[in-house]
Amino acid sequence: MGNKLEGKIAVITGGNSGIGLATAKRLVSEGSYVFITGRRQKELDVALSEIGKNVVGIQGDVSNLEDLDRLYNTVRDQKGHLDILFANAGIAQFAPLGEISEEHFDNIFRINVKGVLFTVQKALPLFHDGGSIILNASIGASKGVEEASVYSATKAAVRSFARTWTVDLRHRKIRVNAISPGPIDTPIFGNLLQNEKQREQFKKNILNTVPMGRMGSPDEVAKVVLFLASDDSSYITGIELFVDGGLAQI
Repeated sequence: MGNKLEGKIAVITGGNSGIGLATAKRLVSEGSYVFITGRRQKELDVALSEIGKNVVGIQGDVSNLEDLDRLYNTVRDQKGHLDILFANAGIAQFAPLGEISEEHFDNIFRINVKGVLFTVQKALPLFHDGGSIILNASIGASKGVEEASVYSATKAAVRSFARTWTVDLRHRKIRVNAISPGPIDTPIFGNLLQNEKQREQFKKNILNTVPMGRMGSPDEVAKVVLFLASDDSSYITGIELFVDGGLAQI
């Protein structure tokens, strides 16, 4: 238990599993009060019981502006302001060029780009000057990943947001940074890999391509978000911080 975020109010979208859940636990352990969102109430309830204290769960979809209004109205009513935002919610879907449907394109951009944009924009009236915004991007924005053109394009947009919003918010001293995880052992990977053969092949590829020779854990990403949320990173804004075992660096 620490106190790096003592008294701070945080919002984490997609906080019901994986990186978002690990980050919620980490921020609460450092003294923050956290609001988490998730699309599925059942998963949200499990996450709340795991986190245990100083947390509120609000069911909602980041691409639905009414859901975002409900989220921030709850924050305003209960705490009155906001210090930290981790715009984490996103989806990963893949399709090779030549087989990309309009639905595939619209779905990923709606959640990963529109969702992030309005998650941040609607939070601004609640933000104390000097707050911290962290965006969850991906190494996909920097590497050519097969069949990931639309997903990677959305994450490149998120990386760009960190730059432009750093400038837009500089007068309020709100820092905006992006994290770009590599292969992290989260439920999303289990959903993408349909069978054991695919999983084994994937793990083999990880061992061969990631310099550290393994997948990362959600908590390893959460510790980086904590760094960017806290005063430890007080002179850092506009960056992309890779949490990828070296994969995008070589």
